[in-house]
This record gives sequence, structure tokens and C-alpha cells, in this order.
Amino acid sequence: MTKQVKNTYLLLAAIGLVISSCRKDSTIVPSELVPVTTPEPDAPYAGMYMLNEGNMGSNKASLDYFDYTTGIYKKNIFAERNPTVVKELGDVGNDVQIYGSKLYAVINVSNKVEVMNVANTKSLGRIDILNCRYITFANGKAYVSSYAGPVKIEANAPIGFVAEVDTSTLQVTRKVIVGYQPEEMAVVGNKLYVANSGGYRVPNYDRTVSVIDLLTFTETKKIDVAINLDRVKADSDGDIYVTSRGDYRKTPSKLFVIDTKKDEVKKTFDIGASNLFISGDTAYVYGSEFSYNTGKWVISYNMINVKTETLLNTNFITDGTEKSIKMPYGVIVNPATKEIFVTDAKDYVSSGTLYCFDKTGKKKWSAITGDIPGHMVFVKSSK
Repeated sequence: MTKQVKNTYLLLAAIGLVISSCRKDSTIVPSELVPVTTPEPDAPYAGMYMLNEGNMGSNKASLDYFDYTTGIYKKNIFAERNPTVVKELGDVGNDVQIYGSKLYAVINVSNKVEVMNVANTKSLGRIDILNCRYITFANGKAYVSSYAGPVKIEANAPIGFVAEVDTSTLQVTRKVIVGYQPEEMAVVGNKLYVANSGGYRVPNYDRTVSVIDLLTFTETKKIDVAINLDRVKADSDGDIYVTSRGDYRKTPSKLFVIDTKKDEVKKTFDIGASNLFISGDTAYVYGSEFSYNTGKWVISYNMINVKTETLLNTNFITDGTEKSIKMPYGVIVNPATKEIFVTDAKDYVSSGTLYCFDKTGKKKWSAITGDIPGHMVFVKSSK
């Protein structure tokens, strides 16, 4: 299911729920440790964090960790390492990134960014930002996109903003207004690119990418792209790749390339694009398109050469495992080994699965995750 459609369903399901402000009891569910592969003590990346979104209204966002050095997948590690944190991670984990020695988890409906020590996931504090979505970094600052209003689909949903945060003090230093319901961001040079979705204002979606000058922290331009934008990834040549989710009816999902020197769209790929990850010269793209007209999903996997900007028409899963993946929901590539990690959110209400493929697309191992796994980040080895 596309994220916009999934969020709509979960929002409706959450109406009438009263969310408790504290744990129902004092019992902390211990983490689960499952061996999944051969230990690699000298791996260039020590491990990978997985942020599971959890179902909206259930307060079930959770953090897992795959340890390369031991070959063990550790499920639900935050609670036992932070027993005094009320409500644990919180409601709906939407992004996870590392900057310096800190791990940042964006918890959307709980209106916070949980900040942890990357080495042991001990909580270092939180950044309070209303309906926060994604986070990126540059020059000692964190940038967090915000819907700037409650979780509510309405025609008059407010315009969004991006908050600048000092990573040493965890204090918001500046804000800039962008478009409606801003999503993922990418930094290229001294510019921040923000995908505006307008998802709460359906069918009147936003269709722009905001360009922010990081020095003055002002919006200098809006680039007209397509409706319901979501993901933004930068390549090594300074172009950015932006996904459009379409309207789930007549307008399909597509992928766009923006030239950041001219700040204009220079290429369109007519493929389903729910998410992507760029590693080296290759973009790994999957699409999970829902249609209200047919009531069906179309799942696709593609690869793009970002140097030549050509579609390779190649599925990056080559052994047929994609037939077992019900709903792809996240993708990331190990920079050193080129292993490909893909998550399966399944039915959005039960535990998901993380798949690890070698660089040729053949399955190496899999692990059971928390609910709705979708956001991953690698941890560099200290050796």
C-alpha cells in the first residue's frame, strides 16, 4: 500500500481512540536476539538500525538492530535500554538517521525527534516538533520537515515548515515556511530541497519542491514537479530524484530528476516509484501503487543508472524472492558490500520482515521485525 493511502486508513481507524499518556504497566518487553547470519567481526559497517513505524494510535514505534559483528538481529531494543522513557519511542516512527555520535528517530504522531547515543541507544533528549516527518543534516545543523498541524485530512490543512536544529544543543534555531505537508529532503551544496505533498488536502495536492537557501534560511524558489511528492534523494553529480505518488486514480506514480544547477526538472521516468536508494551510480527503486479504480496493487522493482540517467529495466531481486514480499516498504544498500536490504510491511498490522540480498540480488537471510519496518541507517565500524 502506498504510504499516503496507508496513513489514510490508519487515521480513520484511530478516530475515537484515547491514547494513554503512560505505559499501561511497568513491565518492559525484553528485546529478542535471533542469529541470522555468519558473524563478521571486521565488517566496515558494524550494524544497521531499523525503525519500525508501528500502527497509528497504538504507540508501537520500535527500534531494531542488526549486528554485523555477531550476525545477530536484535528486535525491540529501545525500551529495555531506556526504562524511564514514558511511552517508549512513541507513535509512528517515520525516519531514522545518524549524524556524528547521535542517532535521530523522527516520531511523527508523538511530535518529537528522539535523540540517542548511536553506540548504545541511550536517550540523550528530544526535539519537540509538531507532526514531524523527515530529517537531514548539514554543517552541524539538523533539518526537520513538519506538517505544522494535527493529523487530520482537511481542505484547510496548514502550510508546512522546516525547522533548523542545532545538533549540539538540540534547540530549534530557525524555521522556514515551505509547501503543504512537506516530506523528505536532500541537501546539495548550500541548498535544501523539500518535497511538498499536500497529502492532507486531497484532492488538492501540492506539486512543488521548495528550494531553501541554507545561509539565509529562506525559500528562494518552488519547482513545479507533480502532485503528491514524497521521497527525495541526491546523487553524486548534484541532481536530485523525486518521487510522485500520484492520486491513486487517474494520475500514476512517477520519478523525476531535478537539475540543481538550474533548479528545474530535466527528466521523467514513467515507473512506479514509492521509494528509492542511490548507491554509487545506481538507484534502486520500488513501486507499490494502489488504485481506487481497480482496488488492486501493482508492485514493481527497477534500477536506474544515475550517471547516464537511463532505466536499466532490471529487477534488483534476481532469485524470485520478490514473490514472497507482500508489501515492499523500505530499501537501503550497504555502501561497502553492496548488499541490498528490503523490508516487507505485509498487512500493516503485524510483524514485518527484513530481507538481505547480496549484490547480485540473491537472498542471504531474513529476519522478523517490528510492525511496519521501513527506515534504516548503517552504523560505521569504530575499528
